[in-house]
Amino acid sequence: MSAQAPEVLVASKVELRYGAAVAVKEVSLSVRRGEVVAVTGQSGSGKSSLLYCLAGVLPVSAGEVWFEGNVLGELDDEELSALRRERFGFVFQYGELLPELTVEENTALPLRLAGQRKGEALELAGQVLGRLGLDSVRDRRPSQVSGGQSQRVAVARALIHKPAVVFADEPTGSLDSANANTVLEEFLLLAKAQGTAVVLVTHDAAVAARADTRYVMADGTLTPEGDQ
Repeated sequence: MSAQAPEVLVASKVELRYGAAVAVKEVSLSVRRGEVVAVTGQSGSGKSSLLYCLAGVLPVSAGEVWFEGNVLGELDDEELSALRRERFGFVFQYGELLPELTVEENTALPLRLAGQRKGEALELAGQVLGRLGLDSVRDRRPSQVSGGQSQRVAVARALIHKPAVVFADEPTGSLDSANANTVLEEFLLLAKAQGTAVVLVTHDAAVAARADTRYVMADGTLTPEGDQ
């Protein structure tokens, strides 16, 4: 990643409160184009809450999140939905594929939601699936593929529309170590190739070690790795 890459996502003194409880405490960070940022921490540390604040899924209680010059908190629901649909991608621990769609249709879903014609969307989906070694399962349903294959499909779906940022919540947490290493490698290579930034949260130090920038979260507070 070039040190001169522009910032695409900036958080300034972000807090998230649930009543008297504070899940995220005055967190500030920036993410540059093509950068991989990892946030590690124990369960309950606030790292997933932070991720969803950065993605505009959870409204912040204080502070601001900026994406490409826009304050997420100033966007209405329709604008936020469009942003998450067109400029963001998401990878979850268990893939969250739609069971009634084929692998290829699941992958093409972001393009279809953006209005792309079905034939064109499926063709692009096939190309991305091919890059991830999934040609042979493109017509299968999610229930008919392995856990590692399912998570590759989730990666393909998250990256197919070339988003500015992909938010990944424990993206390899449901996989054994061999599959986790392979999926993570493919995920980060494809993201880097198209200049997509990745913000991932994980409890796995080996996953975090692949990031350009690493933070540790504890009790809602974010600290650069090594500064604890």
